[in-house]
Amino acid sequence: MTNAAQPMDVSSTHAPASGSETGVSYGHVLTPGVDISHRGILYLDSISVSFDGFKALNELSLIVDAGELRCVIGPNGAGKTTMMDVITGKTRPDSGSAYFGQTIDLTELTEPEIAGRGIGRKFQKPTVFERHTVFENLELARKADKRVWPTLTSELDSTARDRILTILETIQLAPEASRLAGLLSHGQKQWLEIGMLLMQEPQVLLLDEPVAGMTDDETMRSAELFLTLAGDYTLVVVEHDMDFVARIADRVTVLHEGRVLAEGSMRVVQENEEVIEVFLGR
Repeated sequence: MTNAAQPMDVSSTHAPASGSETGVSYGHVLTPGVDISHRGILYLDSISVSFDGFKALNELSLIVDAGELRCVIGPNGAGKTTMMDVITGKTRPDSGSAYFGQTIDLTELTEPEIAGRGIGRKFQKPTVFERHTVFENLELARKADKRVWPTLTSELDSTARDRILTILETIQLAPEASRLAGLLSHGQKQWLEIGMLLMQEPQVLLLDEPVAGMTDDETMRSAELFLTLAGDYTLVVVEHDMDFVARIADRVTVLHEGRVLAEGSMRVVQENEEVIEVFLGR
């Protein structure tokens, strides 16, 4: 890989030091096989994507640090979904580079390969096996040989069972373990799907409007869940609920017309005049 293609070095200019204003320590991040020697785990550099002449992304550059809880906001058509599509390999950029850590070129990998490397994605609508129990959903989602025969004949060992029980506690569904997933509330299904992603042992979670349609109580519990996951995992959350974003975000990125309009704490972006104009039309 030539120097021109390498991700940007942000060791001295971008990454927040432990004990910074966010108050989050990233020392226990799960990063086997991913080089985060400069703390960044996702690098998008000058990414452009066009669809029939429409520029969905326009030289988008973005760095997300390992263990960070980053929220991405912006009006409809700002490029949020396309950004996630590029990271997960669903869409190939016309130009620019996308790296997972310092060395893994995401543009050279397929969607399954990217998922296998440790980037998980959750879409807005939850997808669970409704005729199976909550426990069985997590069992089916575990990182294992997915061919038909091994899946049908495999048995849970104590390590796998303990991991499922731990994740059930994390997603606050331990009391619902034997309940059919189809009987869960909307919010509970969202948490279950997040648990299914966790069973894949990801390092990065991309979450698309995860609290849309939730009750106030479910939204609050989701905030608690995400704050619990941050540090052990890197979370990139696309969300329209500004109160939720203010509650959870280490850092907020505002997209507009396919590029970064503003970035910083929620207070900083709320006071940005360009952001005010885009969101309020002033």
